[in-house]
Amino acid sequence: MNVFVLKDEAAVGQAVGDMFCALLQKKSNAVLGLATGSSPVPAYRRMIARYQAGEVSFRESTTFNLDEYCGLPEEDKNSYHTFMREELFGQIDILHKNTHFLDGNTADEIAENERFCALIKNAGGIDLQLLGIGRNGHIGFNEPSDEFTGACYKTALTESTIAANSVYFDDDSMPRYAMTMGVKMILRAKQIVLIATGNAKAEAVQAMIEGEVTPQCPASALQNHPDVAVYLDQAAAALLKKN
Repeated sequence: MNVFVLKDEAAVGQAVGDMFCALLQKKSNAVLGLATGSSPVPAYRRMIARYQAGEVSFRESTTFNLDEYCGLPEEDKNSYHTFMREELFGQIDILHKNTHFLDGNTADEIAENERFCALIKNAGGIDLQLLGIGRNGHIGFNEPSDEFTGACYKTALTESTIAANSVYFDDDSMPRYAMTMGVKMILRAKQIVLIATGNAKAEAVQAMIEGEVTPQCPASALQNHPDVAVYLDQAAAALLKKN
């Protein structure tokens, strides 16, 4: 696990955005694993800026998103379909047919898992997977548990995740379930980059990097992947002994 501590959120976003652009310049049909939430937004803005400058194209790329809430229409303002359209897809030249999401409204979770896994396999696997980390160490919506999760599945969100994400929802409309890639599926990506910024993530970052590998901190599984880059600002790295 390669850890990079940069001065602030903007520097982290620039570095990670440049990673994705460098991959696309080398491999125009790269398969990208994408994430939502506030952490990746600066990286997406960097990608948009470089696209607008004519330095990179997303037209031949394929994307797979980590997760999606259950019970929200795709057009809902808080769906991850909407997030990706507003924060990235609507401002670059990616083809809509090449963007893939888990179906949070599926009536058959097993079939949806098989569909999504097959799409990724047929695309040749994910070349570069982007991750954030939750305050409880979750990646995607893989919450602390007794064992590491496998492929895609429907999961109940913990109260801490609901509390952290409910600021984006009105009243009691925050979903309680989501569809997500499992930890073992995430680890199949050829390369992984994780972003964490802000002091609220410092404890989770310390557990991920310096703690034991345990499903109680799902992100700690990244210690077992051969090619992981972790980009932190000073605040998120504050508790690291080696910082």
